[in-house]
Amino acid sequence: MPEPVPAAKPEGDDAFPADEADSDGDWDESQSTELTGLFVEKPPESVVAVAGTDVTFIAKVDSSTLTRKPTMKWLKGKWLDLGSKAGKHMQFKETYDRNTKIYTYEMKIIKVVPGDAGGYRCEVTAKDKCDSSTFEITVEAAQHEGQEDILSAFKRVNLISCHIRRYELVCFNTLRDAGEDEGDLDFSALLKKKPEKEEPAIDVWELLKNAHPSEYEKIAFEYGITDLRGMLKRLKKMKVEPKHSEAFLKKLESCYSVEKGKKIVLRCEVVDPDVQVKWLKNGQEIKPSAKYVMEANGNVRTLTINKATLADDAAYECVIGEDKCFTEVFVKEPPVTITKLMDDYHVVVGERVEFEIEVSEEGAHVMWFFEDQELHKDKDTKFRFKKDGKKHTLIIQEATLDDIGMYHAWTNGGHTKGELEVEEKQLEVLQDIADLTVRATEQALFKCEVSDDKVTGKWYKDGVEVLPNSRIKMTHIGRFHRLIIEDVKPEDAGDYTFVPDGYALSLSAKLNFLEIKIDYVPRQDPPKIHLDTTGNMVSQNTIIVVAGNKLRLDVEITGEPAPTVVWSKGDQVRGLICVITNAEGRVRVEARKDLSCFVIEGAERDDEGNYTICVTNPAGEDKAMLFVKIVDVPDPPEHVKCTSVGEDSATITWEPPKFDGGALIKGYLMERKKKGSSRWTKLNFDVYESTTYEAKRMIEGIFYEMRVFAVNSIGLSQPSLNSKPFMPIAPTSEPTRLTVHDVTDSTCTLKWLAPEKIGAGGLDGYIIEYCKEGATEWVVANQDLCEKQGYVVRGLPVGEKINFRVVAVNIAGRSPPAILSQPVTIREIMEYPKIRLPRDLRTKYIRKVGEKVNLTIPFQGKPRPVATWYKDGQPIDPKMVNVRNSNVDSILFIRSAEREHTGKYELVLQIENMEDRATIDIRIVEKPGPPLKVRVTDVWGFNAALEWDPPRDDGNCEITGYTIQKADLKTKDWFTVYEHNRRPNCTASDLIMGNEYMFRVYSENLCGLSEEPCHSKNTAVIAKTGVTVCLRVYKDMCCVPKFTQPLVDRSVVAGYSTAISCAVRGFPKPKIIWMKNKMIIGEDPKFLMQNNQGVLTLNIRKPSTFDGGKYSCLAVNELGQDEVECKLDVRGKDRKERGTSGKVHLGSSISLVVLNTDDY
Repeated sequence: MPEPVPAAKPEGDDAFPADEADSDGDWDESQSTELTGLFVEKPPESVVAVAGTDVTFIAKVDSSTLTRKPTMKWLKGKWLDLGSKAGKHMQFKETYDRNTKIYTYEMKIIKVVPGDAGGYRCEVTAKDKCDSSTFEITVEAAQHEGQEDILSAFKRVNLISCHIRRYELVCFNTLRDAGEDEGDLDFSALLKKKPEKEEPAIDVWELLKNAHPSEYEKIAFEYGITDLRGMLKRLKKMKVEPKHSEAFLKKLESCYSVEKGKKIVLRCEVVDPDVQVKWLKNGQEIKPSAKYVMEANGNVRTLTINKATLADDAAYECVIGEDKCFTEVFVKEPPVTITKLMDDYHVVVGERVEFEIEVSEEGAHVMWFFEDQELHKDKDTKFRFKKDGKKHTLIIQEATLDDIGMYHAWTNGGHTKGELEVEEKQLEVLQDIADLTVRATEQALFKCEVSDDKVTGKWYKDGVEVLPNSRIKMTHIGRFHRLIIEDVKPEDAGDYTFVPDGYALSLSAKLNFLEIKIDYVPRQDPPKIHLDTTGNMVSQNTIIVVAGNKLRLDVEITGEPAPTVVWSKGDQVRGLICVITNAEGRVRVEARKDLSCFVIEGAERDDEGNYTICVTNPAGEDKAMLFVKIVDVPDPPEHVKCTSVGEDSATITWEPPKFDGGALIKGYLMERKKKGSSRWTKLNFDVYESTTYEAKRMIEGIFYEMRVFAVNSIGLSQPSLNSKPFMPIAPTSEPTRLTVHDVTDSTCTLKWLAPEKIGAGGLDGYIIEYCKEGATEWVVANQDLCEKQGYVVRGLPVGEKINFRVVAVNIAGRSPPAILSQPVTIREIMEYPKIRLPRDLRTKYIRKVGEKVNLTIPFQGKPRPVATWYKDGQPIDPKMVNVRNSNVDSILFIRSAEREHTGKYELVLQIENMEDRATIDIRIVEKPGPPLKVRVTDVWGFNAALEWDPPRDDGNCEITGYTIQKADLKTKDWFTVYEHNRRPNCTASDLIMGNEYMFRVYSENLCGLSEEPCHSKNTAVIAKTGVTVCLRVYKDMCCVPKFTQPLVDRSVVAGYSTAISCAVRGFPKPKIIWMKNKMIIGEDPKFLMQNNQGVLTLNIRKPSTFDGGKYSCLAVNELGQDEVECKLDVRGKDRKERGTSGKVHLGSSISLVVLNTDDY
């Protein structure tokens, strides 16, 4: 394949010789890599790149023999996936040739930097096939012409000494421009007028490298270097040829990857086993602590980082003197999962609702949504959010009918939802209103009682709402609502009704007035209002007042007797009248003789309206109506937003203010500022009449904000709310790699990648459009912008050929469209049903009684398969087991498991006449019952032999052992003799002479010990014996050693400790010798030999494959000897352990012990 070469190579840059890469990109066959596995072409094994240039790597895969599309990963080091680093620096591309069925994968590194150096790997997988290729990148500094003559440049740098800080650029330009005139600038030679002599070739750079700093000036003077300081700087930047490290045998890996909270070990090997090393993190030395553990084991030096956090994502160094080796540690944060799902709620209006979930980590970020709208603490005051450790709660204090819907909780690794249903609360009338009959000046009281103390309501008289005043008062205390009318008058008679708010309910009663006639007719003059219409009245009945000013209206009144004056505000036609009775305050009425003064201090907008003055006396009444108009500055404009942008301009629109201040809007003033700044700049000084404005002379790539002022004849409004920040910028480029992901009879799933050029304006989303083949009208498929890089177009006609295109949208507008190269035929592709049974469900699935069973079985198939569950060949009972099926999986859920749930569950997936089956063996276990028939079978010396029968109920799983306890009849205190005893018999030793013992036994399985023990039917009496009897017993006990329990062949996993055991009897006490392959095992610390009452155990610590072989145990005393042996097989960790009659947990020690210590 072609050598990776720079995409844009500068002139004169000969970092890649012509014989390595020509203009056509042909690669020398002698340098091509060997093709093996899935790859047709691989990247070259070693590439040298020049810093600042672009480099491209190509790999090709032949898919003609593959059943599905291959997947390619580009990795750096061992584990770092470069797919997450895609962006401006790294770009990845994939193409497919339908004719040759070859996939071509490209990785392009833009402007290579020294940090890109290291080992890389490309890995391709396709179902059960996998292949990989490794290659290495070396980054060199850029080389320049005339580098050999840099020394002479430093000799004449005094001509440009004013540019000392930019000496490199000046020197290189001087070298390129001077050409053959370099020798003419040696002024010391011209002054001496001596012929030029060739100086011997002395490498001044090597002299400076090896010289002591105190000799720098002497060397500079001797060889005519005037810019010593610049030369020393250049010396530091010169590329040093990589040398083989003399301190390290094996350096650190180029990078490591670890999950958050896990442990990681950095390991290197040094030459000197006694040398001390330093560990640095981002250049700072690391001190040993509980988090950072540093170990030295021979030539190996390790740094262990415990409980890695995001702060440990850094660069690390191991330093020995001046030698260093580097690595990078990448810490991956695990996703936060939801451990407790959200429940549904069904409440009535006004009740409190709490949606509660639990997550896997404390302090996790949880986003709450109502339907498709995200809930925020600041914006949605109705909702409260509570965090308590791992618990997160969404609280609705008082539910309403508007809250009905689906609520969602999202984390970066999980999602749950719950539905809220709200019903209206029924209102009951506990006490109705009663009819009243009252006399003049008496009090009338209407009272009613309803079931809800929070319900409010309104009172009506003859269909007109009753408003409170000095005579009429309305109260609401608890469930009671009262209407009190003081000093009842004839006009108060009528039908009164109470209507609760929010309910189709009304309570009515009648007020009857009992009239008392008085025969007295005084002298009367009808009242008269003398209204002065001059002054600030613009018309006969209209008064204009500027907001904030004072209004004082003096009205002359005549009449006999003195009339009663009532000022009111409102419209009598609508029934909204407010009587003004205040003698003090901002709005008041002042009464004088023959004069009524109406005063408004500091007029406000709410003071505008119709005002009525009514004067009455027994002779009649007179009325006058005035309209008070309050004029003010307008409200600020609304909805200021940017509709389009250009490279240095933006178009702003807004809506006129809702309230114009009572005067015509003359125009608007605009201001703008940069985001984050507090300084506003005026855009116009003359009033601008339109509501659309184009702001110009803006800087591209800078965020701006706009605000608008409204102007009327009164003045300038408050500024509008700031517009959303916008940026003058052009639209993005078209989306890339538009492909069809899936097709059904009515839908088409599209996928694409982001545009190559997005720009500083960002990307708001995508618009998907389609049209039939041959048509020209494009139909928009999505109403709202699609933020993801994929979309399902629905409602397509079956069998039609449809063209699709995707447009990227940002604040600048639409990008050019990305169009599919050929139309898509809308027709579903048949796919066979296939169940993807998880690996952990392929063996027996065990759960305890009461635990939750939640199995998710993914599957595939088109069209949507029909999933059916069976238990032991019969359809499952929906009352016992819950099943939920979706398009891609089936969920089997048991809220609380019981023993009857045990059985073989079969999932059948059907599409028409095609089907697939999967069987899951579920076993529900619980604690076993107690053993049966515990009895003492033999007593000798200080020992007692026990036997029992297995329990009737094993808890639906294998009995793993027994726990035996003893107690003497004197104290009756129980002590444990053995735990996890596997056989239904044992020997209790070390019993006390003269005591009588009783025993009890617990059975044990995977769930633990049985609830109740089984007590022995008889007891063991340890009799006292004399000296003579002991001597006779001693003679009888002498016997040749004999093994009562032999060694058993074992097969174990390498790296996990194990043990082999046997039991022996004999007197005198025999000497025990352990041997491996007939060789005596000495004091090897790897082996631990134990002898407990004749039970012999050989513990082997972390065996390797070399520890396998034949092990034998030899027991010898003066009467004879006996020997047993077994075979130990040590398997590698990579081998999968097959199921056998006995299950062994990895990492556990197993002892096969038979206690038979008769006469020991």
